[in-house]
Amino acid sequence: MWKLEEAERHDPWLVSTNNFAGRQVWKFDPGHGTPEEHAEVEKAREKFSQNRSHVKASSDVLKNLQLIRENGIDLSIPSVRLGDTEEISCEKAEIALRKAVRFTSALQATDGHWPSEFSALLFLQPFLVIALEITGTLNTILSSEHKREMVRYIYNHQVST
Repeated sequence: MWKLEEAERHDPWLVSTNNFAGRQVWKFDPGHGTPEEHAEVEKAREKFSQNRSHVKASSDVLKNLQLIRENGIDLSIPSVRLGDTEEISCEKAEIALRKAVRFTSALQATDGHWPSEFSALLFLQPFLVIALEITGTLNTILSSEHKREMVRYIYNHQVST
């Protein structure tokens, strides 16, 4: 299972002037997560694949699932629904604001930043693969899990004609 790590310093050659704040890296750990978490991830993947022609961005679903679970913030505040002619009361505005702040806090990384998707991969990916192949490091740098996710990404973001 993929896990987002933020502000980690696993490489002795990496240096940082800000203690790696904002650095985010996805790591694959086959033993990470419970069977329920694996099922939740697979369900999110299937839903994205089914809707890929309508919703192009990932909406950071996997990252959101992980951060909400890790931060342990209660998100059970019910949504505020207003009728067409109903006035907004202070109480309903406060409930909506409280729900929004809790959700935003639940998505915050431990180092204080809000990780997000980088959507330019289809532009950058071919050059990365070509460079790794030319230098003979393709299989050293990219694990089978990395390759599987790259293929999944390309499949889900192909242009339908």
